[in-house]
Amino acid sequence: MPDAGTHTGTIDEAEREARLVAAEEQAEELFAEVERRGLIAAGERESVVSNRVRDLAAELFGVEKHWHKRVVRAGPNTLEPYRQNPPDRVIEADDIVFVDLGPVFAEWEADVGRTFVLGDDPVKLRLQADLPRIWADARAHFEATPDISGAELYAHVCGLAQAAGWDFGGPHAGHLVGEFPHELLDGERIESYIAPESTKPMRRPDVGGRRSHWILEVHLVDRERRIGGFREQLLTLR
Repeated sequence: MPDAGTHTGTIDEAEREARLVAAEEQAEELFAEVERRGLIAAGERESVVSNRVRDLAAELFGVEKHWHKRVVRAGPNTLEPYRQNPPDRVIEADDIVFVDLGPVFAEWEADVGRTFVLGDDPVKLRLQADLPRIWADARAHFEATPDISGAELYAHVCGLAQAAGWDFGGPHAGHLVGEFPHELLDGERIESYIAPESTKPMRRPDVGGRRSHWILEVHLVDRERRIGGFREQLLTLR
């Protein structure tokens, strides 16, 4: 994965932020095209959909790298957090599906996750609708709390999930963007995550002395019904 420090030393903070936003906007365009083309379809394996999204990113934007593994989860697999690798599943006609992408656009990382519902199940549709609302409520709390820590924001997001009737499905609710591989969740790097053990203020300089930028993740699950949904995007910009 390219470290943001390898390509930000010669640009100012405003340009750095603009490029991070531009990368996310391109990722959102990619999601919109995935939906327009109907790539998430019943009868397809998760792995096939993942490869088609990869090929579409290359076709539309020349993307050659993804800074973390592509995640396509359907049905009961949507209960599993990022680090897990459940068996490849065939998407069914009434499934809920989420996609988590980390494409690299011109050496700038995006990390965006969205949820799709096939069919008209009212519980799945409510879960899908709650994701952007809870994400926005969590961001509003972050904006209103200048000294908030990762642990405090994680607790708040879990509370929002519970108030809406869901469980929170992940061991963390996001991470710094551009400074580390997604896969390294351990004691030495816990302050890079929005997690229970992350006690430092989120508004602090990063390892290069620049402003820290964060991704906020919301993973809602209903363990009884064996469904989940996921949303993530930039917290500190846009």
